[in-house]
Amino acid sequence: MSSNPKLQVEIVTGERVVYEEQDVDMVMAPGADGALGILPRHAALFSLLSAGELIVRKGTDEQELAVFGGFLEVVNNRVMILADTAERIEEIDEERAERARQRAEAALQEATTAVEIEAALASLRRARVRSNLARRRRGPRADVSRPTG
Repeated sequence: MSSNPKLQVEIVTGERVVYEEQDVDMVMAPGADGALGILPRHAALFSLLSAGELIVRKGTDEQELAVFGGFLEVVNNRVMILADTAERIEEIDEERAERARQRAEAALQEATTAVEIEAALASLRRARVRSNLARRRRGPRADVSRPTG
């Protein structure tokens, strides 16, 4: 299979290795300047990450993670992500994320300085990423507003 290379992916924070896998087909990451799609044989790349969803595809499996800041480096089919914070989808508590979103919205309403507004917006972005991923994990069967048929 040397003619069909795969990616080696490692996602780490200052506290732990969040994800480590070989033979990965694709990585989609929230770059600072927009979404990044990384396939085998990708050119060398170094990018800042923003808050968002990171997806790792291996065959028919997809692993979804929330990442919040950090760096992404691609060299020789190796994707190294050094994230400020990263969580696997199954680690996200939907109720906690929803409470954090409500707190961030309240803080944004009460903010009066540019620093307070930026801090509240950053908290709101993080809470929305977590909430969206947690809802997706729950799946469409839990969404009663979705039309059937």
